[in-house]
Amino acid sequence: MQGVQFMRTHVKAIIAASMALALAACGNVSHDVAKDGHNAGELVWPAPDSVTPMHKGGTFPNLSNLRQVRSGLNKQQLSDLIGYPHFSEGVWGVREWNYVFNFRKPGSDEVTVCQYKVLFDDNKLARSFYWKPESCAALLAEPAPAAPTAAPAPSKSRVLSADALFAFDKATLTPAGHRALDDLAAELHDQGDKLHSVRIAGYTDRLGGEAYNQKLSQRRADAVMNYLVEQGVPAGRIHAEGHGASDPVKDCPDGPRTQLIACLAPNRRVEVKIDSGD
Repeated sequence: MQGVQFMRTHVKAIIAASMALALAACGNVSHDVAKDGHNAGELVWPAPDSVTPMHKGGTFPNLSNLRQVRSGLNKQQLSDLIGYPHFSEGVWGVREWNYVFNFRKPGSDEVTVCQYKVLFDDNKLARSFYWKPESCAALLAEPAPAAPTAAPAPSKSRVLSADALFAFDKATLTPAGHRALDDLAAELHDQGDKLHSVRIAGYTDRLGGEAYNQKLSQRRADAVMNYLVEQGVPAGRIHAEGHGASDPVKDCPDGPRTQLIACLAPNRRVEVKIDSGD
């Protein structure tokens, strides 16, 4: 008899506890959720501090996952994205899930606390979503795209014939070379503060030794640079470099020297690359 009495008392306690949980859950559940899950007669928001112990204080959601929440997800899919609900209203048999989410302001320790509610239709598919306060919805906005970086300064290239600037096998500017560079200097002056840099590259033909051609190409590039500086182009914006017989623009077969020199003329050149803000 005592055992039967104990069992009855134990069952009553379980029933009372279940009823208490059911009543508590009812306080967290919205009223008259529509069959299609798109609205409810009355939205009920549970007290944030009544979350289950494991969700005490709310959680910091993965924003990328939260942005993927949409109508039509089943409960397993929803839980994969944002976890199971934070309150004790149940998981599988209920028509709504509630969450407490924390959002940290970028570059700050300030935290915004938001409540999030999902309503399901009769088939337990997520259909409508609510925030408290409603302003929390703005926290899901994609970050503004970074301001486009400034386009690189356009470049202008000039190719000057070395034969028009120098005597053959020489690095001293001729009068014709002075006139050609006067025109270039005037163009550079017109750039004003927009002028970023001037890169001068000297080239020779393949006649002569490699070391000799390298030295000759450098002397010619330096001669052009020095003349432009004399004409008022800022020295700090000009760089000169010799490249010898590299990067030929024309290939010529061996033959009589006079004909070969004439054929290789395009390779004897000074390239000027102008970077400006135009």
